Amino acid sequence: MKIDKKIVGYEVKRPAAEEKTERTEFPREGGGDGRAEVIRMHEKLERPEMLIGSTYKVKTPVSDHAMYVTINDIVLNEGTEHEKRRPFEIFINSKNLDHYQWIVALTRIISAVFRKGGDVTFLVDELTAVFDPRGGYWQPGGRYMPSIIAELGYIVEKHLIAIGLLAKHELDDSQRKLIAAKRAEYEESQKQQDAFSKSEYPEGAKLCNKCSTAAVIMMDGCRTCLSCGDSKCG
Repeated sequence: MKIDKKIVGYEVKRPAAEEKTERTEFPREGGGDGRAEVIRMHEKLERPEMLIGSTYKVKTPVSDHAMYVTINDIVLNEGTEHEKRRPFEIFINSKNLDHYQWIVALTRIISAVFRKGGDVTFLVDELTAVFDPRGGYWQPGGRYMPSIIAELGYIVEKHLIAIGLLAKHELDDSQRKLIAAKRAEYEESQKQQDAFSKSEYPEGAKLCNKCSTAAVIMMDGCRTCLSCGDSKCG
């Protein structure tokens, strides 16, 4: 067929059978013998009007402002025996605009992985393995964080444990007994057996260079020994 006019539009003609099956039906589990249908996460799952979420506060010594990490979950098979919560999206809010670009990029990528479905627990290993070339920082309690990204990874891990997607890391009985024995052995070896263990002087007193007694305190702006009376102020 010869076309002698300008094409201004086109339409693909489909068979009648193909038009009826235009919308893809994703496979579902169960549904027979009175059992509920099981719906799994996939990238075509539409966002509902309301999601259940949790917000975590992140305060690091490398930034003056705290970050608030919100992870929203979608409830699959609600009201059935197969009901599960799965992460659907993540948001990070902070007053520190220096991190705005990578925060937006990171949240979009993580949210896309969440919506893809399947096993998303690998994100924890990927995020916690990121190290800051300037050095990390210590959390209260003595835990070292190699970077802010790594701390976000631990927050994702905490959330996945809370919703049951990851198992909580727990020690078995033999490991607990071993740790308790090692701790008791260390504390016993570090006990003071001299005059420092029981002192009649105030707690925090320093060692006197004159009488070698832990009795030096700061009094009226001067270091004064409560044992021999030695003072820098005469």
